[in-house]
Amino acid sequence: MAYHHVALATRDLAATHRFYTEAMGFTLVKAVVGPTDGPGGWAKHVFYDTGGDGLIAFWDLHDERFTAFDTRISEGLGLPAWVNHIAFDAPDAAALEAQREHWLDMGIDVVEIDHGFCRSIYTNDPNGILVEWCTDTRALNDEDRAAALRAVESDAPELEAMPEPQFHRGRTPAVTGAD
Repeated sequence: MAYHHVALATRDLAATHRFYTEAMGFTLVKAVVGPTDGPGGWAKHVFYDTGGDGLIAFWDLHDERFTAFDTRISEGLGLPAWVNHIAFDAPDAAALEAQREHWLDMGIDVVEIDHGFCRSIYTNDPNGILVEWCTDTRALNDEDRAAALRAVESDAPELEAMPEPQFHRGRTPAVTGAD
């Protein structure tokens, strides 16, 4: 069953909107603006169509009770950035490469990893949330499922060799217009 949406907090809705529309290519489809349960508080809950089976949403909170929160879903909890992240499906290698080039052309730094069964590219959104585009490179099989079960059931699982990440520095966007 697909999920309907994932909702996260933002401190800068304008930057979040630019990132998810321009860098990710998502479409803003709905905004709900209403009061919070605190005196004079209000919030925007904005939803973006990810182009798949689900939405991503952000809360823009305007309530004096919520001023000291960290939007980084991993580092805000004291974890490495790669622990809690959001992965979006790239349908094939060409789509993944196109997205990597799009990010680089926008000046966004990219980390690329070939995980053996899938390839991924990663960057952080304006909220410090790690986002990923991922494409499968092979079908998972019975041996994958059996190895996964062994890992889940083991207190001392067999360690795999870690893939080597590739780091790509975002290109400086071209300046247009006459001087």
